[in-house]
Amino acid sequence: MARLSVVVPSFNEEQGLAAVLERVLAAGEEVRRQHPGITAVEVIVVDDGSTDATAAVAGAIRSVKLIRHDVNRGYGAALKTGFASAQGDYLAFLDADATYPPEMLPALVQPVLERRADVVVGARVSDPEGGMPRIRALGNWLFARLLSWVIEARVTDCASGIRVFPRSILADILDLPDGFNFIVAMSTVTMQKGLRVLEVPTPYFARVGQSKLRVMADGLAFLGSIVGVAISYNPLKFIGPLGIACIVAGVYLSIDPVLYYLHYRRVEDRELYRLITISVLAVSGLHIINFGLFSNAILAQSFGEAPDRRSLLGRLFLRSPVMRIGRVLGPTLCLGAVALNHRALIQYLTTGTIQEHWSYVLTGGSMFLVGLQLMMSGLLLRIVGVRTEKRRRMLGEISKADAAPTPADR
Repeated sequence: MARLSVVVPSFNEEQGLAAVLERVLAAGEEVRRQHPGITAVEVIVVDDGSTDATAAVAGAIRSVKLIRHDVNRGYGAALKTGFASAQGDYLAFLDADATYPPEMLPALVQPVLERRADVVVGARVSDPEGGMPRIRALGNWLFARLLSWVIEARVTDCASGIRVFPRSILADILDLPDGFNFIVAMSTVTMQKGLRVLEVPTPYFARVGQSKLRVMADGLAFLGSIVGVAISYNPLKFIGPLGIACIVAGVYLSIDPVLYYLHYRRVEDRELYRLITISVLAVSGLHIINFGLFSNAILAQSFGEAPDRRSLLGRLFLRSPVMRIGRVLGPTLCLGAVALNHRALIQYLTTGTIQEHWSYVLTGGSMFLVGLQLMMSGLLLRIVGVRTEKRRRMLGEISKADAAPTPADR
């Protein structure tokens, strides 16, 4: 038998709180009726430093557990306080402003009980007569598109304030921000960690009372949470395109000098700074991509999964054929650099001076740096890949051993 705890974070919500709590209590009874596995439902109100009668309203309802913050600590902090006090095997939360219908709780609980999802999110469907302001609807759409790109899966609502999940995932979300951006960070973290997130269409209505959301400030906090968490779990997703952009810019700048050389068979001194820029862009771009690849590989080892599954660029660059090309190309570029500058090297070793044109030295130096970087990064990725594969096999064997029936089971 299991319990469900419903946390209702509240800050200056005296106007509509009583009606919302009565609906939550009724929804709790409906959860018990529809799902016999849930034997008890507790409702926890966390008063986050309200200056109105929020605490008095909640305290007047005997079936509600009231927790108070002395000062306003933030939406996420209120949720975490509620979770810490909750006794339930399953946890839910929803806002106190009547925007989310508590009557959706039975439908949101069901997929978690059936183990079809680790987190169930009430994806908002706005009431046409009120509901969400257009500027917020646009912001939520943009954030959902950004998160969809980050995790490479379709997300329709990453900022919903009504969710249900088992206590077992609580450790994954307790270190999230204390502000409104808690819910966006929760969406990002749970999906990046591979938890099964199910969205259930949920009506969304105009709030009771004055909104506490600051469109610009909280919007920037939402954006920062998505980007910050995503970089922590998938660095290549963000820095990989920067590296590619550097390489593309270098290739673009090299078109004119290459065409000029092919036509006249010489490099003009006026091209010195352009060629230095090309060299810097090429080496920097490769370095950025290698850093992203190596970071993703390290993170993949930490989470026990193959590194090529964490990013589209990772899947491209870390495939065996591409890795083999890199292992061949690195030494080839280094040898090519030595061959291109062998006369300059002999001159310097024998006379202490170099008579060759500077373009040979610059081109050879760039080739050598790129080749060396390819060789070293390939070696590091190979080492990490071997360790990751060993860890995956070990975890697989442990899982099989845990699943095998014991003599007592037989």
